[in-house]
Amino acid sequence: MRAQVSEVPFRVRRSETGLGLFATDEIEKGRFIIEYLGPRISNAEVHRRRSTRYLFELNSRWTIDGSPRWNTARYINHSCRPNAEAVVSRGRIRIKALKRIKPGDEITYNYGKNYFDTFIRPIGCKCLACRRVRSKRITASGIRR
Repeated sequence: MRAQVSEVPFRVRRSETGLGLFATDEIEKGRFIIEYLGPRISNAEVHRRRSTRYLFELNSRWTIDGSPRWNTARYINHSCRPNAEAVVSRGRIRIKALKRIKPGDEITYNYGKNYFDTFIRPIGCKCLACRRVRSKRITASGIRR
């Protein structure tokens, strides 16, 4: 008898960087995980706004405002070595697995160069891959925590 898989293979919970989206079931490589949802706004409107944290550009004319809390995909954090990717197709943003994601793993994707340079680089990247690199550098230099 096969175990029943939940309808959504993830849940929001606390992560190293705030809230994050974590797998509750195994997610196979290539599988659709979630859609990034929110009102569609013009890129002209984007330039009038102050906060641009949850804005996801669809094309040169339109952007999805993913700030509503009902957009569960907004909780997916950035990683420099992600396990998922955002695919823009037909005016929709779908998140799919780049590799097998095990239960308990945080679901992450790369936010892109513009977002990284604007929001992440000034404070330092806190993704797992970057934390591991910093930890190795500290250990290699002989500095103990």
